[in-house]
Amino acid sequence: MVRSQGGGGDYLHAVVAVDAEDDAVLGLIDGQFLSRGEGRKSQRRAVSIEHKESYRWLRGAESAGRVCAQARQITMIADREADIFELFARRPTSVDLLVRAAQDRSLGDGGRLFAAVDAMPLAARAELDLPAKPGRRARRAVLAVRFLSATLARPQNGIQRKVANAVSLNVVDLREIDPPAGEMAIHWRLLTTHPVHDGSDALVIADLYRRRWAIEQLFRTMKTQGFDIEGLRIDDELPRCNLVMAARNCSPHSCDRPGG
Repeated sequence: MVRSQGGGGDYLHAVVAVDAEDDAVLGLIDGQFLSRGEGRKSQRRAVSIEHKESYRWLRGAESAGRVCAQARQITMIADREADIFELFARRPTSVDLLVRAAQDRSLGDGGRLFAAVDAMPLAARAELDLPAKPGRRARRAVLAVRFLSATLARPQNGIQRKVANAVSLNVVDLREIDPPAGEMAIHWRLLTTHPVHDGSDALVIADLYRRRWAIEQLFRTMKTQGFDIEGLRIDDELPRCNLVMAARNCSPHSCDRPGG
């Protein structure tokens, strides 16, 4: 991300392949430069996803399926920005998804997603090593684990009619028990197309999502710790974008993760 002010600016959306077994960074899958203005929220529902900025998530999944076609398995991992109904409804069949939930969606039975998962019995308790991030020290968290198979109903507004009426997936809910004093408790609601049959499967999903913190390391290196990308004073778009992409390729860390 570069030259951002008041929500506008130039952004780099990068998708990087990471090996699921040894965390080796395999290379860049997709990169998109986005130029944001002030935004027009009132008009977002009137256009198809292909004309929205959020289409970058679906394009990233499609690129992962194409570039990593020879991989044994592909999982695209993303944070809450990727909680988009069309992404789950239109993902390539060769690509599984693991996305942190952002929206309390309607279910096919008329209920609500968050209430349904809150009502599930405890499936397991487990310890998970959390890496450090700005404002948080690395620590070992004790987590309460719940999971649920859910059918998400298509939103009433802003979705093209050709999209499926519902999508079925699994939800893994992880909540930290007794966090250290002064620390905010971890709470992840994770949406995934991977099968989740028991607490052990749920913990596999949690461990996959934990690896997403590599994206924080990547952009911290680009923006502040090393390259100071946000301090660029290059007005010409082409050389500015080239420099940003070169800085991304020099980083030793991974980004949004389709993993082989």
